[in-house]
Amino acid sequence: MSRIYGERIRLRAVEREDVKTFVEWLNDPEVTFGLSMYLPMSITDEEKWFEGLANRTPNEKPLAIEMRAGDGWKLIGNSGFFDFDSVAHCAEVGIMIGEKSVWNQGFGTETMRLLLRHGFETLNLNRVFLRVYVANPRAVRAYEKAGFKLEGTMREAAFKKGFFLDVHMMSMLRREWDALKKEK
Repeated sequence: MSRIYGERIRLRAVEREDVKTFVEWLNDPEVTFGLSMYLPMSITDEEKWFEGLANRTPNEKPLAIEMRAGDGWKLIGNSGFFDFDSVAHCAEVGIMIGEKSVWNQGFGTETMRLLLRHGFETLNLNRVFLRVYVANPRAVRAYEKAGFKLEGTMREAAFKKGFFLDVHMMSMLRREWDALKKEK
């Protein structure tokens, strides 16, 4: 797959040299608060994960998120689709902006818009969905700005830092994506 470009970011295949940075982010409690992870991550674990990518279908391989940095690009996170349903033409999407220095600058929203474009226009999905902790308002806001709609809330469906958390289910349908494109 070629790179997917946005205004300020691009999505590309994950490379072996990304693993060390991912481990740093995945061991930062602020970063992992919004993720389903709850245990420390080792370099060995992440290298095994990377090796396993070769066995995944192309549509389920994660994408690195890079932002423009001068004349080059800087890694700021990763994202991807998983749990594809080929009958219903839907998949779950996930994102991690691990580089905290760029939080609250719209990179999550831009990434989600690129992923939605890829999901609907390349992967032929009809529905893209995600799960997000209600206690993560920054992420909820980014997803709403990208066009996701709240489907419902799963009460106390996650456990983080000693507390049960509610989890929102959000989605976008192809027809909603098409309507958004016409507005622009």
